[in-house]
Amino acid sequence: MTSSLPNPRPRSSLRGTISTGMSETPTEARRVTRRLRSDAAANRERILAAATIAVRRDGERVPMATIAEQAGVGIGTLYRHYPTREALLAALTLRSFQLVLQHARTAALSDEPAPAALEQFFERTIAARNQLILPLHGGPVIHDGKIVALRTEIRNLLEQVLDRGRRDRTIRPDATPIDIIITGAILAQPLPHTTDWDQLARRQASIFVAGLAATDPPLPGSRPTRARREDESVRAADLP
Repeated sequence: MTSSLPNPRPRSSLRGTISTGMSETPTEARRVTRRLRSDAAANRERILAAATIAVRRDGERVPMATIAEQAGVGIGTLYRHYPTREALLAALTLRSFQLVLQHARTAALSDEPAPAALEQFFERTIAARNQLILPLHGGPVIHDGKIVALRTEIRNLLEQVLDRGRRDRTIRPDATPIDIIITGAILAQPLPHTTDWDQLARRQASIFVAGLAATDPPLPGSRPTRARREDESVRAADLP
């Protein structure tokens, strides 16, 4: 007896349904992840930019709520990225050292004679002075391995520039990378009641570089190996 029931609809393949869903979901998930990462990166940059201005203006004890407000983010967003004040200050210091490292690397790779490369290093330091939160610029001493490594790399790169000048006798033999770093710190901190600090700082940089010429007599005092606040940081980092 032949059944009069209509032919049943073909059963959809459960495997096909699952595989189709899986082929679409990761794509959408990747889009969402990329958007979230992009939003998070933008928030971090806004926070660091606002914190740099606030710390330079009000000191490292500036309220975190003030930084969040000026960054245009909620206080929860700020604490999600930087759970403590110390974490935020460490991020500012790391960011600043990375900027100085770029300047030192450019000087080391320059084809210019050493004095010109050093003058360019100072020029970049003066131009970026409002972005620097460093121990020698009044910032906190941070005990962090990444920061110690960055400081070491900066000194090594500046030593390469000085050594190039010693070899061609354009740089005096007793100048050290710390001399360069200390002078850069001074140039990045405007004196009060000055009308055009950048122009004055460039003048002082040129005078300093001219004084690096290989001439006698030798510089007074012993050769510095570390700036004082860096020395404090290294000693503290060496503690158990």
